Amino acid sequence: MNIAHPHAIAAVVAGLFGLVLGSFVGVVADRVPRKESIIRPGSHCTSCGTPLRPLDNIPLISYLVLRGRCHSCGVRIPPRDLYVELATAVLFAGVAWRLPTFWALPAYCVLAAGLVALSVIDLQHKLLPKPIVYITAASAGVLVVLASPISHRLVDLAVAGIGAATCFVVFLAIWFVAPRAMGFGDVRLAGLCGGALGWLSGGAIAVGMLAAFLLAGVPAVAMLVTGKADRKTALAFGPYLALGTMVGVCFGPTIAHAWVSV
Repeated sequence: MNIAHPHAIAAVVAGLFGLVLGSFVGVVADRVPRKESIIRPGSHCTSCGTPLRPLDNIPLISYLVLRGRCHSCGVRIPPRDLYVELATAVLFAGVAWRLPTFWALPAYCVLAAGLVALSVIDLQHKLLPKPIVYITAASAGVLVVLASPISHRLVDLAVAGIGAATCFVVFLAIWFVAPRAMGFGDVRLAGLCGGALGWLSGGAIAVGMLAAFLLAGVPAVAMLVTGKADRKTALAFGPYLALGTMVGVCFGPTIAHAWVSV
């Protein structure tokens, strides 16, 4: 990899920023399901309540230095916090490396952060909180609108709108026919994801949604085969929709172009 390449530099910077923001994403994922403020109180040990020191808030490094334990009471810090920071950093770097224009980078970093928080919550609580979906959609939407004229992609706003509406309607139909297979939170999230993918290209929508269902199908089949689940078992689809969307964001246009060229 040529480190002088603008996308490589942007990926490193975005990755470091994602590592820092990942701590806040973890707070959102932890507090929103419990309907707690994400601002106050400040970061603290959930076991002893001791406020974290500034050194304890250094992403990744503090976890490794403390060996995953609270400096005050020694209780083990959930490794989930570390995974959230790393996931956010990787997605930010991937988006910076693959996006066709840097003007849209803030919008898609907001999208990535929101999807990480929603995925964590859905895995733990089978829930996709409306506030996070709506705030992510509104924030990323405004940033995309601002980036469109600068990057000469005003027409893509129409494709984004069509993508959002189409994905919402398709998932709504699935929810209506088989409500046990999918929650309405997935329907809302599909609209957000469809819009984000549509701004990149119509092909990105197809790639992202197909990837979501394929990724969800692997563990579903495995659980059915091993007897850990049956056809009535509810599975969290949000994380797979989020992951499929990020696949579509980073590789969708390229994969779609390759399909058409075959």
